[in-house]
Amino acid sequence: MVQTASSYDKAANRDLVTRLVADAAQGRPDLVVLPEAMMADFGDSVAEAAEPLDGEFVSTLRKAAVEHGVAVVAGMFERSCDQHRPYNTLLAVGADGALLGAYRKIHLYDAFGYKESDQLTPGDVAPVVVQVGDRSLGLMTCYDLRFPELSRALIDAGADVLVVPAAWVRGPLKEHHWTTLLTARAVENTCYVAAAAQNGKKYCGLSQIVDPQGIALASVGESDGHAVAEITAERLADVRKRNPSLQNRRYTVSPR
Repeated sequence: MVQTASSYDKAANRDLVTRLVADAAQGRPDLVVLPEAMMADFGDSVAEAAEPLDGEFVSTLRKAAVEHGVAVVAGMFERSCDQHRPYNTLLAVGADGALLGAYRKIHLYDAFGYKESDQLTPGDVAPVVVQVGDRSLGLMTCYDLRFPELSRALIDAGADVLVVPAAWVRGPLKEHHWTTLLTARAVENTCYVAAAAQNGKKYCGLSQIVDPQGIALASVGESDGHAVAEITAERLADVRKRNPSLQNRRYTVSPR
């Protein structure tokens, strides 16, 4: 999980992504996760910043993935059918540069005095799960974390790791909400949660990787940095054997 802050300068952000993936790849991970909105930070010109999935930002991700032999997940603004309201999209690219999947944020941040839906179009209500090696990754973005139904739908779709790029806005108790919800999503789904957040003046940072028992395996404070951890099938199976809550539940999840 890479923690950093993007800017409004798209070219500078592409250079930053190239450097960050190269730096993270030195540890030979299978996956590098960058925060939400790495293509361009949230601002008044989100629609102007938006690109298609074959644009410069995606090309940069694919080139970095191939060069360093790692899968990469990162957030961008993708053009939609509404030229004034693009998608807030997570893109997953394989180590061979292939597009593994694109998740368009479902729950837009219309809370805490902010209205993301004025600038963005929500994606279809459908879980997006991609495969990296022998792990299945369920993709969700920032505010999605507050909706346990999505994480459960991703688990039902086969995910054993929830990947959560974010730009979690600072504010009273917001950092507490972030860490509490990351832990809750891991414990209730007996799964790993891997969260890469933006930091700086606007966002809280606190990127971390949480195991199926709610234990933070690695974390970053407020500064730029990496959180690195190994995710194992053995740990996942052991926790789910001792705590079979997914088998014991009595409700399913269906979209509104």
